[in-house]
Formats: sequence, structure tokens, C-alpha cells
Amino acid sequence: MSLKSPISNLFFFVFLLLITFSVASKHRFRRPCRHLVFYFHDIIFNGHNAKNATSAIVGAPAWGNLTVLAAQNHFGNVVVFDDPITLDNNLHSPPVGRAQGFYIYDKKDIFTAWLGFSFVFNSTEHRGSLNFAGADPLMNKTRDISVIGGTGDFFMARGIATLSTDSLEGEVYFRLRTDIKLYECW
Repeated sequence: MSLKSPISNLFFFVFLLLITFSVASKHRFRRPCRHLVFYFHDIIFNGHNAKNATSAIVGAPAWGNLTVLAAQNHFGNVVVFDDPITLDNNLHSPPVGRAQGFYIYDKKDIFTAWLGFSFVFNSTEHRGSLNFAGADPLMNKTRDISVIGGTGDFFMARGIATLSTDSLEGEVYFRLRTDIKLYECW
């Protein structure tokens, strides 16, 4: 009995190790089930461009106003947007949907924002929506935010969206390249 017990314990321990490593490696090296790239174009209302604006300041700190982003890294500004989404970086390309949501400039000492938005698709290729949330440290070349769900073609999707600023024209226009990797697809 004493000889059988250590051997069975050893086999059990090796079995647990194999299970642990197979589960860990499966999650660590998972490939995306879907990979998409879109561009969204944000034109902020500046008091003179109401016809073309796709976003507006709806909240400002005491020292700010609703037509000019506040000083101190825009801290305290809340901006809502309804931006066109395109497949390439041309603002005048046919939109495949809209990026709808908000961003909050949330730090005084660093240029950063917090985002919550959806891509609402209206093309023949994609139907439904993808939902995003997360911190956006704007000074980083690339930054990741979470894909936290979706509807239609993207029902219950989860993954990562890597944002990069593709174009910046003063405080009025910016374009974000959104590289989406979904790891849960239904």
C-alpha cells in the first residue's frame, strides 16, 4: 500500500499539471475569431461649423465653455459624438456605420480621456453594433480599449480594439484607426 500511494499521488500531480498548462496555453495563445479595421472621423463643434460637426461639448468645467475645449489637457470636458465610420481613412468615403457615444477628459496633468461608445453598422456587409469602453491615454501611439459586447452580427462579441490617431487637425478634427480583434464570436 505504501508503494502504490506515492505513485498514484505522482500521477495525479502530473495529470493536474498537464491540465493546468493546456488551459493556460489555450488562453494565452488564442487567435482572434474575427479581425476588423475601421476609421472614425470626429469633427468637434467650434461655434462656426454646425453643419459639419459630428461631436459637441456637452459639459465643461467652470473655467471652460461649450465651444472651445478647456485648458489643462481639456480636463472636465464631456463630449458626445455621432461620427461616421469608414473602411479607409478618407472622410468622404461611404460610411458603413456610425460611432456613437461620449468621451470624458479625466486628468489634469496628462492628456487622456475615458471612452464609452458603440459602432452602429448600417451596411450590407455588417448589421448590428459593437460596444467599447476604456481609458484612452491619448499621448500613446497605440492604446487598447475593451470590446464589451455587441448585437446582430456581433452578438455578445468580446475582444480588444487598438486605437491609433491617424490624423489630428488642431482641436477640430481627428481620425482614429480602430483595429478590432474579437476573441468571443457567436
